[in-house]
Amino acid sequence: MLAFTSAIEALRLANRVLGYKAFHWRLVSDGGGTVRASCGLSMPTDSYLALERKCLFGTDRPSMAIICADDNVEEYSNKSLEAWLRECKHRGIDVGALGTGTYVLAKAGLLANKRCTIHWEKLPGFAERFIGTVPNTSIYEIDGGIWTCAGGSASFDMMLHLIERDFGEQTAAGICELALLERVRAPGERQRLPLSRRCGILNETVIKAAQLMELHLTELLSMDDLAASVDLSRRQIERLFRRELDCSPVCYYRQLRLERAKLLLTQSTMPIVDIAVACGFISASHFSKCYRETNGTSPQEARKTRLRPAPHPVAAGPAIANVKLPRQTFVEAA
Repeated sequence: MLAFTSAIEALRLANRVLGYKAFHWRLVSDGGGTVRASCGLSMPTDSYLALERKCLFGTDRPSMAIICADDNVEEYSNKSLEAWLRECKHRGIDVGALGTGTYVLAKAGLLANKRCTIHWEKLPGFAERFIGTVPNTSIYEIDGGIWTCAGGSASFDMMLHLIERDFGEQTAAGICELALLERVRAPGERQRLPLSRRCGILNETVIKAAQLMELHLTELLSMDDLAASVDLSRRQIERLFRRELDCSPVCYYRQLRLERAKLLLTQSTMPIVDIAVACGFISASHFSKCYRETNGTSPQEARKTRLRPAPHPVAAGPAIANVKLPRQTFVEAA
């Protein structure tokens, strides 16, 4: 709901700043009716997918179609929706996604060789499943008429970019004032808080070393190579990590790899041996031993929790919301 309502609210505030309804939207679900979000709130929709396909040939043709999906999007499949998205793109209509909606665009075949983004929790499984895409950890990406964002408050930033493109910087600044936002975030800004904020670490050497580890979770850096990369000896970097993070660099590196493994176990169908390799472990047995020691359960047991049903089932898959820009726009939510 944060991603969905943030996108709509940016457009509503744009209308207020501009003094007229430059943006119009309508909510659409697969079969119409009401869609219940995972938080339990219900959202009535204005239209349904079959009708929207007809709108592509009429005066109510949208200028953008944006998908918003739920946590269990990996298992969601809707051939009609995917065909509609491809038809939108074919007819020059921009398409986009909020958060996990990027999965739907990828399944529709619209992200081949395209820069895109998705929430950091979903990124490992997404990258392994859709090899031809170019995912990253920015808050939003725009590539060839395809708009994707990481969800959450990043939806507001992406829509502000669209509004600023069409109505200028002053309009975007006015929206920020009404929304009590200090600034508009740039698309390339990272999703997660930096290590200095997450762990209270201020030592630049430790931060740089941790960032290098995050970039080499499959092809691991040796501790000697890591130390050389930050112009320290191995003994010096071990002392720094113990002082700043209360653990060795080897232990911290393993924690990063196990975090990635946990996401792959719960979000993908990759064989456990492939997950072990993707996270830099020498064998499946070594991976299983490390995982159990850290998490108190085996990778096989962790996989059983994969893709649990939402506590509030969503009616007929994701919902769609149609947003009219000075032209028209669309958004799909679940």
